[in-house]
Amino acid sequence: MWICYFSLDCLSHSCFRFLFLSSSFTMSDVEEEYEEQAEAEEEEAAEDAGAEETQEEEEERPRPKPMVPQLAPPKIPEGERVDFDDIHRKRMEKDFLELQTLIDVHFEQRKKEEEELIGLKERIERRRSERAEQQRVRAEKERDRQTRIAEERQRKEDEEAKKRAEDEAKKKKVLSNMGANFGGFLAKAEQKGGKRLTGREIKRKTLSERRSPLGIDNLREDGLRQRAQEMWNWIHQLESEKFDLLDQMKRQKYEIVVLLNRISHAQKFKKGHGKGKVGGRWK
Repeated sequence: MWICYFSLDCLSHSCFRFLFLSSSFTMSDVEEEYEEQAEAEEEEAAEDAGAEETQEEEEERPRPKPMVPQLAPPKIPEGERVDFDDIHRKRMEKDFLELQTLIDVHFEQRKKEEEELIGLKERIERRRSERAEQQRVRAEKERDRQTRIAEERQRKEDEEAKKRAEDEAKKKKVLSNMGANFGGFLAKAEQKGGKRLTGREIKRKTLSERRSPLGIDNLREDGLRQRAQEMWNWIHQLESEKFDLLDQMKRQKYEIVVLLNRISHAQKFKKGHGKGKVGGRWK
């Protein structure tokens, strides 16, 4: 009987040890999978780190320890006659009751962990869908911004091209009017015989003699560009000559002023120092 009791006791302890080892092994696998998924999702969703840390702190609260009923060990009756069968039966009942309690607690813990794992997967999927939606909205905004930039650039280019075309048309019109009107004015001026020409008329006559007709009526775009470039070069040359002449005139004026000052200074120290200006008169 003692051998049977010892074997049953060893069997119960082996069952307890197996249950604890299987529970710890299952829990370690679940915790490793949970930690790997949590780390991967924390790296992907850096923006929701604060909220997720709060949720993880709430999730990582210490779990309550399994409640095992406190059963009093069977007392050995005093006296000469001891009923070992009754003692063994009570001990077996106590061991089976503890074993059943541990099994129930183990399955309840497994159920809670599975529910937590399902909730974690749902939160991960929800965060993944929210992140995909945010990326989609951000991509749409970026496409809209690029489209607006391209449209604005195209609009500015069209406005510049239109403005250049209008300027070219105005230049052509001005040049053609100048060529036609100037020739008619010269013809009218020549018809006025016997009259004395004014300075303006002399200037215009001189310009008409120096300048040749434009002759741009039959020119194409390349010819007009070349003629405009020639006129621009000629105007640039005239402006350069004008600037040189103005600078020369300024230098000559300065030299004249310096010479006048020297003359006035030399006249003060010429012979006859007795003469002087007193009261506005020379004495």
